[in-house]
Amino acid sequence: MGANATIIKGLMRFSPAFLPFADAATEELPMSRLLRLSLFQLTVGMAAVLLIGTLNRVMIVELGVPSSVVAIMLALPLLAAPFRTLIGFRSDTHRSFLGWRRSPFIWMGTMLQFGGLAIMPFALLILSGDTTGPLWVGYAAAALAFLLVGAGLHTVQTIGLALATDLAPEHSRPSVVALLCAMLLLGMVISAVIFGWALSNFSQVRLIQVVQGSAVVTIALNGFALWKQEPRSSALAPSQAVNAKFASMWSSFTERSRTHRRLLATAIGTAGFSMQDILLEPYGGKVLNLPVAATTALTAMLALGGGVGLLIAARWLNRNGDPHRVAAIGVVIGIFAFAAVILSAPMESQGLFAIGVALIGGGAGMFAHGTLTATMALARSEDRGLALGAWGASQATAAGLAIGMSGAINDSVARLAANGSLGEALVSPATSFALVYAIEIVLLFATVVALGPLVGDSGDRKSIATTFPVNAINPGGSRS
Repeated sequence: MGANATIIKGLMRFSPAFLPFADAATEELPMSRLLRLSLFQLTVGMAAVLLIGTLNRVMIVELGVPSSVVAIMLALPLLAAPFRTLIGFRSDTHRSFLGWRRSPFIWMGTMLQFGGLAIMPFALLILSGDTTGPLWVGYAAAALAFLLVGAGLHTVQTIGLALATDLAPEHSRPSVVALLCAMLLLGMVISAVIFGWALSNFSQVRLIQVVQGSAVVTIALNGFALWKQEPRSSALAPSQAVNAKFASMWSSFTERSRTHRRLLATAIGTAGFSMQDILLEPYGGKVLNLPVAATTALTAMLALGGGVGLLIAARWLNRNGDPHRVAAIGVVIGIFAFAAVILSAPMESQGLFAIGVALIGGGAGMFAHGTLTATMALARSEDRGLALGAWGASQATAAGLAIGMSGAINDSVARLAANGSLGEALVSPATSFALVYAIEIVLLFATVVALGPLVGDSGDRKSIATTFPVNAINPGGSRS
């Protein structure tokens, strides 16, 4: 009994130091309810892996769709991205007959995700050439599917994060947001492993089954996550008019400490990390000759690296660290990561490529956590959805533009390299990919410049200190 008591006491001291989300649970939002709510992030991660990872690789390599066309399809959600701010604002001010603000928007986003995934199999059938239908119908159906899924992701993620911060007490909100980000990465890891296993013996029928299964899992998990989460309140009855206007709310939000610069840094950094989204798997397949299962596993490695970066960032921030400094260090890690990916081709090193992929995930995780924390520290109760929407809109818009540009640059430079216009030394499939990665390095350097004046901002530090107490990890004050 004495040995058992010693072990239990040791574990109790160990967990707060090494589990930065251990303090996310509270009496108002216990861990079981919080984990159930976080299931919506699993479906977001699953859809991201399916679109950016598996379908991207299959459409470019197996189905022969030009990467520029695939890039445009993946960039189509950009059309909905700027509306994340407006959606967040609408969820702040929405008045439902059932007494809900956030839930209707989450369910609407879920149905958009389900609809897009339901259309995708028919598009793949036409693109595969196994039907007599015109090819343009397949392109149009695939574009519609990508657009619907992307719009659903934006809605579910923005409003889901806002609902979580509504339900959590003030002191635990940063840890809750960090936990939800970790669940997104967990969803990416699990989905990448399952997709890689299911597609190890690739066939078009198996791919369609994977997409259909993802649609069913999405609506089931999101429904379970949303069940009895948001309390119904008569105070939210539609009879009570809401006089808040978007322009005035936006003006009030952006007047706070260097909001425009923060959103600009978020956009540039996100673009720097996102141009590779549709290129890593084709790069592994075309340049390093990796099979489908192996390149799909790269997404899991990317997410695992992101999880480690997120844990490091959460631990640092829980020690009252500066979120802008955390974001900047993540950017620096990304610079070294892309350099490793570029060098993996001439060195013919799959190991170096894997290390670079993991470091990209780690740097992106630290960057995202730092910028999100800084944004949430300035958000008020009446505009929390707006703040999250603005952060998400800057991220999604930049990512969409970056993905679209990366595909166009890759295709055009690949043609020039193939016909020898760039010289004999650059007649290689790796040339076009390396140029895109080099552009990402330049963007990340620009992000460091944008973040520099924000580090140590006194106005932000005061706000963040109130949401990240020094002893947030270990209430007893011990740092062992």
